Amino acid sequence: MKKIAILGSTGSIGTQALDIIERNRSYFKIEALSAHNNIELLKEQIDKFKPRVVTVVDKEKAEILKSKISSKTQILVGPGGLKEIASIKNLDMVLVAVVGIAGLEATIAALSTGNDVALANKETLVAGGQLVMNTAKVHGSSIIPVDSEHSAILQCIQGARKKDIKGIVLTASGGPFRGYTREDLEKVTVEDALKHPNWVMGQKITIDSATLMNKGLELIEAKWLFDLDIEQIKVVIHPESIIHSMVEFIDNSVLAQLGLADMRIPILYALTYPERMPSPVESLDLLKLKKLSFEEADLETFSCLKLAINAIEIGGTMPVVLNAANEIAVKKFLDRKIGFNEIASLVKEAMKNHKPINEPVLEDILRVDQAIRKQYS
Repeated sequence: MKKIAILGSTGSIGTQALDIIERNRSYFKIEALSAHNNIELLKEQIDKFKPRVVTVVDKEKAEILKSKISSKTQILVGPGGLKEIASIKNLDMVLVAVVGIAGLEATIAALSTGNDVALANKETLVAGGQLVMNTAKVHGSSIIPVDSEHSAILQCIQGARKKDIKGIVLTASGGPFRGYTREDLEKVTVEDALKHPNWVMGQKITIDSATLMNKGLELIEAKWLFDLDIEQIKVVIHPESIIHSMVEFIDNSVLAQLGLADMRIPILYALTYPERMPSPVESLDLLKLKKLSFEEADLETFSCLKLAINAIEIGGTMPVVLNAANEIAVKKFLDRKIGFNEIASLVKEAMKNHKPINEPVLEDILRVDQAIRKQYS
């Protein structure tokens, strides 16, 4: 039986993971859960899965939760609780599904303890890729990606030698504004941006998908996860979201992973890796597919993707700035304080004003992250 901790259990990825685990009670045991402030849902999860420990980041909400539960579940309080849960010894997997830079410290804590990590937090590898991968190597821990694109790559390279990989292709749906011009984007609303054509996700990642920053962050992640040069990674728009990514080998053959647009497939693969289990997701019926189409990504209109490429080419702490400024810009857009095109403008300004630190340690990453948030919030 696999012992699992889920950081971010009340979010989109966390709830889908628990759906899978509930269907496979004989295979999984929930040891720990965490939430930011959704204590109503967290209480339901405690009642259902009986974890040994949970953490609530919001201190006031944690006190309310303590008064509502009758189980022996230990309740930790504050951001430090994430690292404490991640550091529980002898866990089989820590699913890191919290949003933002908070996932970085928790991931490092898990890896340093020798726990394997199922990573659904983009910011961890974007901000601290080299540090995270080095930590995993030193402690013999594994990082299994949960993103559908990186999961696809992982599945396609099973049994392959790294020297035989020519490159990878990350597919992107194009979001709700595929084909728009910059002038068109000046008029879009928050409601428009939150209407993703294929995936059901949280607000932040949905906006990132609309700007294509999501794909830029995934490109940076892929560089670290699969030890690739940026020149080996391509982004292609694939509106149907059936092919989740591809690997090209030196003999010019290409392997692709296909499936319906349902995050429970890559979540299940991450939790059971290297094994596979039956999925609750509907089978892909090839006869119902009308077409599989591909388009070039528009880097001028959707300049967030271009900024992400620039950030990882510069390296050092520049991806930290990219990530922090993007989080701030997305929040401002969701709060209706800036327009859609201003998301990229804010990120570009932050990057322009930053002098990157080469080979940053954790303290450098956190300091730069906080400085950017303070300056641009």
